[in-house]
Amino acid sequence: MARPLKLLLYLVAIVGALGLTVTMIGYLLPQNHVASGEAVLGAAPPTVFATLADVSRYPEWRAEVAKVEVVTPAPLTWREYEGGDVITIEVVEARPPELLRVRIADPELPFGGTWTYRLAPEGGGTRLIITEHGEVYNPIFRFVSRFVLGHTAAIDRVIVALQRRHP
Repeated sequence: MARPLKLLLYLVAIVGALGLTVTMIGYLLPQNHVASGEAVLGAAPPTVFATLADVSRYPEWRAEVAKVEVVTPAPLTWREYEGGDVITIEVVEARPPELLRVRIADPELPFGGTWTYRLAPEGGGTRLIITEHGEVYNPIFRFVSRFVLGHTAAIDRVIVALQRRHP
């Protein structure tokens, strides 16, 4: 067998073994997880709550959201366009200005779950706690979510964006 062909076969075997290992580890990870993050923002809870509830303005302050399309006003359901992804989200509970709970409303996605935003006055601003009760159905995505991206990656991006919006 020629040397380049042998190297190619070794490379294919290594990539296949790596893919199999990632998949096996993904199957061993739990489908459900809980992740959270928190920050103190420079605006009062009603202002922060209004920012979170006004989904049509997300593209103004969340860099990853290219477009928002409101599907129904009550209960509020919308689609977020992020890169090539479209995620349908709906409000499941709202108690202004202290709590907002939303859930991914698209059963076709390889992930789902809820995000709970808790807002409380702190100093002249707001202590915000975001808690994700997530589900990752695909074992490869489960591995990536846990070991590559981290379960708090999306929470961290939203917190940073809110800190810029309400310094």
